[in-house]
Amino acid sequence: MRAIRFEKPKHMAIVDVPSPGQPGPGQALVRTHRMGICGTDYSGFLGKMPFFSYPRIPGHELGVEVLALGEGVENVSIGDWCSVEPYMNCGTCYACRKGCGNCCANLNVIGVMIDGGLCDEFAIRADKLHCSKKLSLEQLALVETLAIGCHATDRGNPGPGDHVLIIGAGPIGLATLEFTRLTGATITVMDMVESRLDFCRNNYGVEHTICFRGDGSELPAMLDITHGDKYFVVTDATGNNQSMSSALAYVAPTGKLVYVGITTQEITFKHPQLHKPEMSILGSRNALPRDFKRIIGLIEDGTINTNPWITHRTTFDRVVDEFEAFTRPESGVIKAMIAL
Repeated sequence: MRAIRFEKPKHMAIVDVPSPGQPGPGQALVRTHRMGICGTDYSGFLGKMPFFSYPRIPGHELGVEVLALGEGVENVSIGDWCSVEPYMNCGTCYACRKGCGNCCANLNVIGVMIDGGLCDEFAIRADKLHCSKKLSLEQLALVETLAIGCHATDRGNPGPGDHVLIIGAGPIGLATLEFTRLTGATITVMDMVESRLDFCRNNYGVEHTICFRGDGSELPAMLDITHGDKYFVVTDATGNNQSMSSALAYVAPTGKLVYVGITTQEITFKHPQLHKPEMSILGSRNALPRDFKRIIGLIEDGTINTNPWITHRTTFDRVVDEFEAFTRPESGVIKAMIAL
C-alpha cells in the first residue's frame, strides 16, 4: 500500500507499507481522498514540532470514505464521506473524565504521535468519524483546521463589541477569525505578511489590520483602534516564541491571552506584565467532538464559506517534490490540499 512518510526532519519519501486489513470491533476502514497540509505537518517536516516523532506518516486533516466496518459500529455506514477527528484519547484519565479528551494524558494524535492518513487506507476508531451527506471531500478535510480555531475562540470567549486581536493570519489564525466574527466582536488581525492581511480584508471584510514591522508602531495603531483600551482577547496563532512573549503588551486590563500556536522555545515576560492588568493566560489545544459537529453544520448552511481557503492543490505523486516550497512564506500558501 502506498504511503508518504517523514523519515527524518526535511526528508520525506513515498514508501510501501502493509495494508491495514479488516477493521476490528469499533473501528472503520477508510480510504483517504483528500488531506489538508497543516502547520503541524510543516513543523514536523522541519523538525520543529514538539509532539512529533520519526519516522511518521503525516496526515490529520482528512476527507475520507468508509470502506468497511468492524463489529458494533453504528454511527457510520459503508460509503459515507467523513471528516476525521484525529485525537485518539484514552477515555479514562482525569482530562477525559472531565470531558476534555483534547488534552488527554495519553493522547495520540494521528499523523503526529502515531501514523496518519497520507496513505491509501487506514483503520480508525469509528467514533472519530464525522459524516456529511452535503459536503465535498475537500470541505471535510478542512473541518479539523476550523475546529482548532473554533476551540481557541471558545477559550477566549469574546462577546459582542469586545475588541479581539488575532496575531498570525495563517490557517489557524484564519480559523480563529472564522469563529470570532460570529461572536460580534470587533476584530484586528496582525501579521508580518501583507498578502495575508489582504486576504483577511478581501475575503472576510476585516476593517482593522496591522502589518507587524518590529519598529514599535504596532501598539499606537492598536490603541487608536481600541480607543486606548487595548484588547480584551488576544489570540496568538504564530507559534513564534518572540511573538508569544510580546503579546502580553496588547492585552487590556482583566483581558485574556490565548496561545493556540505551539513552540519548542521558552516564552518569557516580566511578571508585572501579567499581574498588573490581572490578565488570564490560556492554552488552547486541539478541539472537541462538538466542534466538528458544529462546523459541519455551519458549512452546510453556508455560514462558513470554504471557497477562499484552498489556495494550492497537489497530488500524492507530486507532493514530495512540492512540499518544501509550501513551507516558505513567499509561496502565498493559505491551505494546500493533497488529492490521493
